[in-house]
Amino acid sequence: MNPPGRPSPQPPAPPEADAPADTGAGGTGDGPARGPAGAPHAPAGRRGSHRPARRRVPLILLVPATVTALFALLPLVYLVIRALERGPAFAWDVVAADRTAGLLSNSLRLTVVVVAATWVLGISLAWLTERTALPAPRLWAVLATLPLAVPSYVMSFSWLSAFPGVRGFAGAAIALSLACFPYVYLPVAAVLRGMDPAQEEAARSLGHGPWRTFRTVTLPQLRPAAAGGGLLVALYVMSDFGAVSLMRYDTFTRAIHTSYRASFDRTPAAALGCVLVLITVLLVVAERRTRGRARYARAGRGTARPPLRLPLGPWARAAATGWAGLVALAAVAFPVGTLCYWIAVGNSATWQPAALLETAWATVGVAAAGAALTVLLALPVAVIAARYRGGLARVLEQASFAGHALPGITVALAFVFLAVRYANPLYQEWPLLVIAYAALFLPLAVTAIRAAVLQAPESLEEAARSLGRGPLRTLREVTVPLAAPGIAAGAALTFVVIMKELPATLLLRPTGMETLATRLWTHTDNFAFAAAAPYALTLVLIAAVPSYLLGRHRS
Repeated sequence: MNPPGRPSPQPPAPPEADAPADTGAGGTGDGPARGPAGAPHAPAGRRGSHRPARRRVPLILLVPATVTALFALLPLVYLVIRALERGPAFAWDVVAADRTAGLLSNSLRLTVVVVAATWVLGISLAWLTERTALPAPRLWAVLATLPLAVPSYVMSFSWLSAFPGVRGFAGAAIALSLACFPYVYLPVAAVLRGMDPAQEEAARSLGHGPWRTFRTVTLPQLRPAAAGGGLLVALYVMSDFGAVSLMRYDTFTRAIHTSYRASFDRTPAAALGCVLVLITVLLVVAERRTRGRARYARAGRGTARPPLRLPLGPWARAAATGWAGLVALAAVAFPVGTLCYWIAVGNSATWQPAALLETAWATVGVAAAGAALTVLLALPVAVIAARYRGGLARVLEQASFAGHALPGITVALAFVFLAVRYANPLYQEWPLLVIAYAALFLPLAVTAIRAAVLQAPESLEEAARSLGRGPLRTLREVTVPLAAPGIAAGAALTFVVIMKELPATLLLRPTGMETLATRLWTHTDNFAFAAAAPYALTLVLIAAVPSYLLGRHRS
């Protein structure tokens, strides 16, 4: 998705507008920066380039962001200690083994296919719902968001129960692609809404057709959001346990889980975990390099009108509606219908209303606590990543992604190790589970909040500081209110994924506590599909509420 060799026609922007706003997960964009009159600046790093002056990060942000980064790195420290417990030579033998090469090939192949599939699904649906005269675009926007409510293992459970022969690579790729494409759809759709429609209209007025306009004008501006969403999808796939386990497809995560369960020797599993961390670092660095130094916030609203939607002829409308309907059928209607089928064929013993209600309440409570802690820890890191440049900002942001690279069971064992050694009262208590959730899902909150802060005009913060407001007061009175919708979206997204988390919950939940995910897994692992269905359907219905609000907010 590289920009074209020749610049697309760019009409003058209004005096108050900078470049189009970017609300995507990719953070800062790679598009052309524009000055007050809409003229593009020279590329960064060349003579005459416009580069914002670097400012020192205030202590009120630096201290909590550093604490967050160190907290996120705790599982990695545990992993290195465990990996080197029997010496570097032993760890290298594990990493260099033929089986490790096979696991690496399987994991990368699955990741590449799923990321490519989510790009196709997410970008196509975003363009159809935001730029074409697709019938009922709000309905399709909400349906494109609802797969967030369906865990990957529930998606796998649905396909396996209907098509037992789908096991293996194909089944894992289908389940993960259908469960993950909203991570691409949401930021890309947000960017399409924030773009100045005059750029596309100018290209069409110069004779460019819809496809050429999309390829040369629209797609380059979508690249940061698509890359950010693709990063989240890649990290999700690399750390997924439920889907690959049900589909019997060997990846690093499944091998690590099997190694932990099969032996008291944690060194082989820790060595494999280090390989996962290295892959994640490379993914994060690659995603960051797709961003440029351009600013995508604007002080004014630019062209204060909705874009003209591309008219669709009868055949094109039928094809577009059919494509959106097919995706909604496969990602939403099919898993929900499968669950309803298994509930219908089950007997009265399938339903245990008291246990179901207690489990649902425990799930909501622990997910809400985890989302609140995650957003609180992510806020200073996201503000620094959005507002400050340099090595320190990069290190703090990349450190927050450390936990998301690791399988949930590795993060859980790290916190078990730390609790037993240094904080014994937390062992087998729900606060430890909440802390592990925060370490696992910091990147989701950081990405959402960073995008919201990037969209907020920095000039308003500068005005507040010029009037004598200190960093803390500026953050509280200007930055946070402006970024509040993005913060709420990050909290909702984090709440949804915490509800679906399985390996860490299995290991860290207090004795006697069950969540919808653990109940569902217990029954599914025994192929008791009818007993698992009520818990799976309840999980999907609860998670659908914030997922619907996310789609409604962005539609």
